[in-house]
Amino acid sequence: MLKILKRIVQDVTTANHLTEALSILVQRVQKAVDADAVSVYLIDNKHAEYVLIATEGLSKLAEFRVRIGLDSGLIGLVGRREEPINIENAPSHPDFHRNSLLCEEHLHAFLGVPIIQHRKLYGVLLVQQSAQRCFDDAEEAFLITLAAQLGGIIAHAEATGELALLTQPKPVGTEKVELQQTALTGVGSVPGVGIGSAVVVYPPADIDSVPRQTIEHVDAELELFFQALQLAREDMQRLSKRMKSTVAEEEYALFDVYLRILDKDSLGAEVAAVIRSEQISAQAALSTVIKKHVQQFEHMDDDYLRERASDFRDLGRRVLAQLQRSQREEIVYPRRTILIGEEITAAALAEVPEGLLAGVVSAKGANNSHVAILARALGVPTVMGVRGLQLEHISGRAVIIDGFFGHVYVSPTRAILAQFKKLAQEELELDLSLVSLRDKPAETLDNYKVSLQVNTGLAMDAGLSLSVGAEGVGLYRSEVPFMSRDRFPSEDEQRIIYRQILKAFAPRVVVMRTLDIGGDKILPYFPIKEENPYLGWRGIRVTLDHPDVFLMQVRAMMRASEELNNLRIMLPMITTLSEVDEASLLIDQAFQELLEEGCHIEKPKLGAMIEVPAAVYLARDLAKRVDFLSVGSNDLTQYLLAVDRNNAQVAGLYDSFHPALLQALIKIVEGGHSAGVEVSICGEMASDPLAVILLVAMGYDTLSMSSSSLPRIKWAIRNISLARARKVLAQVLEMEHPAEIRFFLQRILEDEGLGGLIRAGKT
Repeated sequence: MLKILKRIVQDVTTANHLTEALSILVQRVQKAVDADAVSVYLIDNKHAEYVLIATEGLSKLAEFRVRIGLDSGLIGLVGRREEPINIENAPSHPDFHRNSLLCEEHLHAFLGVPIIQHRKLYGVLLVQQSAQRCFDDAEEAFLITLAAQLGGIIAHAEATGELALLTQPKPVGTEKVELQQTALTGVGSVPGVGIGSAVVVYPPADIDSVPRQTIEHVDAELELFFQALQLAREDMQRLSKRMKSTVAEEEYALFDVYLRILDKDSLGAEVAAVIRSEQISAQAALSTVIKKHVQQFEHMDDDYLRERASDFRDLGRRVLAQLQRSQREEIVYPRRTILIGEEITAAALAEVPEGLLAGVVSAKGANNSHVAILARALGVPTVMGVRGLQLEHISGRAVIIDGFFGHVYVSPTRAILAQFKKLAQEELELDLSLVSLRDKPAETLDNYKVSLQVNTGLAMDAGLSLSVGAEGVGLYRSEVPFMSRDRFPSEDEQRIIYRQILKAFAPRVVVMRTLDIGGDKILPYFPIKEENPYLGWRGIRVTLDHPDVFLMQVRAMMRASEELNNLRIMLPMITTLSEVDEASLLIDQAFQELLEEGCHIEKPKLGAMIEVPAAVYLARDLAKRVDFLSVGSNDLTQYLLAVDRNNAQVAGLYDSFHPALLQALIKIVEGGHSAGVEVSICGEMASDPLAVILLVAMGYDTLSMSSSSLPRIKWAIRNISLARARKVLAQVLEMEHPAEIRFFLQRILEDEGLGGLIRAGKT
């Protein structure tokens, strides 16, 4: 059963559309459980009805025509109870609902399983038999498992808008499907409203990301394909000759196999047949054929044959790379470009001409990815981790990005467009009104001063940061220069980079975090492969295991600070006191070496980042060993709540206003201040006007944020008193639920005349 289940799931998930996926599903399930009928009913929320979408064994005329009220029949019973219903004789059951189109009175055995995803009911998976019996435990378990898998596919279809179209009483044509408004959700990474036209970019030589595009000139497409295939063969022949003298005969024989696969009568014939029959591009046809073979190999029992799947994928990439070189076209960027892709790269971002980029949307990626950092530096509204992007249907369409709340609207209605144009104008007017605050302190109405600094990873940020009145850099992400290279930068290369940022902000303080890789920040030349990277080898753990890398970096930092002396060094991902002790010894070693080499430098202050729960309880002891503490609010929230905020299944549980997190933040401040050191906070909380009220009340000395957020945070601080903020904090600490806290804080901002900031208070 497990093998059958895997194959069904594989076939269903590779289908092009939900209707095709459900059609495959009912056919496969009917054979797997020897049922007389298998059906899938999905909920039409607009009309509060179940719609028969796919069936095998009942009349095909019933598909899309049979509609059952949510409270009607045995299907309604399964939905109301949200648990499997296994009945021996369905027609005799009091809830049995007769429908003339179904003609199912002869079917007695009934097993209905709810399709649920993220606590939401999407429909019912039903199997029936003419025999009068209950389905056994194994069959029921099989259906429950399959329904759980199906829930994810249907939730994805809901995100793309396909589900709503599918369940409408009158099916809509393809053209209308493409033009209707689609609302998608992701993680707002750079706040703001972006309105423009979609330009879709694809990663090079990625078999899984090839769009399915139709063509008009089949012969021309075939010619392009065979040219690319021949170039790939020639490349493989060169590799074969090079390896002949260095590998054993058995291994060398593999190259002959590869060349036979790349023959025009082998892979060439298969791809050509798909191009002709489906009239799709050579890239799409190649992707279809390669994925089919990879799937077949992966399902084989023999380990050796299963490993050949990677060989086939590699050959496909080689041909695809040649195709992409030959078919590369000059991308036309409209005046307001919304760059969209499965995974936007820094290179793709850089290729957009200056002044034309209005927004970025990526299906993959996180707030700390290189692209998000670049977009933040440019002040371009960005949404990462967007579910349901149908890239092949988006290019050229109007798109709205809501970077505050992580929403993306494709082909928006006139009403939505008008609403967001108004919001964009309000944002612009608010930003212009805040320009006058540039040289004024972030000081409350009762004269309590807070230092506002910026998070950055690029020297190019300096101008924008200083233009909004930043008092320094609270977090310089030193891994950014490492991520943009194909090797570790040398000490001199690092010194030049660090010198630029230190000089640009001098005499203001610049806090440089030592190399923080691991988790979602991977160097291509230093891969870290782990099953659970967020709980693995990352941050200070990596650099202490490689003292050569650590020493080179801190030497470069201190050399860069010569005569400026505005450097502070910060250690990421601290979990034990010994990590600080070990890092301190290495920094002392580097400092003494530089003095002996004749450098005129002062020893920089040292800080530790509080990002994991263990460090919260060590805050006082850590503060005795360092000169300052800094809270990384993003990671601390993630680790304290055990929630990967980039995982769509649990992202809704990630909440900076969780009472446990607020208590932890208070404990950190108390621990740091009791040892006489400053405490700062960086991350999303520091740039959230709702949270800033609480952070000021808690006593945080410095807030570090993106430069685009700084003017609004300063405005919020200057329009509330410390006494009022402390009173608000006391009330919040009595509350039990994050939603209650957020609503309360929104009301406070409105009462204080700061309602214009609420939109910036994203979660």
